[in-house]
Amino acid sequence: QVHLVESGGGLVQPGGSLRLSCAASGIIFRNYAMGWYRQAPGKQRELVASFTRGGITNYADSVKGRFTISRDTAKNTMYLQMNSLKPEDTAVYYCNAGSWVSTANYWGQGTQVTVSS
Repeated sequence: QVHLVESGGGLVQPGGSLRLSCAASGIIFRNYAMGWYRQAPGKQRELVASFTRGGITNYADSVKGRFTISRDTAKNTMYLQMNSLKPEDTAVYYCNAGSWVSTANYWGQGTQVTVSS
């Protein structure tokens, strides 16, 4: 059984930082496209950052230079370091794993990030 569990969200002031974690069980990282998505109230879910099959990182233009995606394959954990946070980064952040070889696709439960003074 696959589980993706996000943690690390919270309330932070503009300009602050947070690090999100996604602990995965039941999957092997190298067999999945891993990424972070977010969904703000009234908006569609959007891709924030992800790894390509070759391990190259991709970022939404809105977070380039501020967010960093990383992973620890030994711990089966993915991270999102978020710096210089802005109010418009406020959203529920989700971890996603999509199989490279099947239609299997998994989501975590999400973690709330609120950027406000």
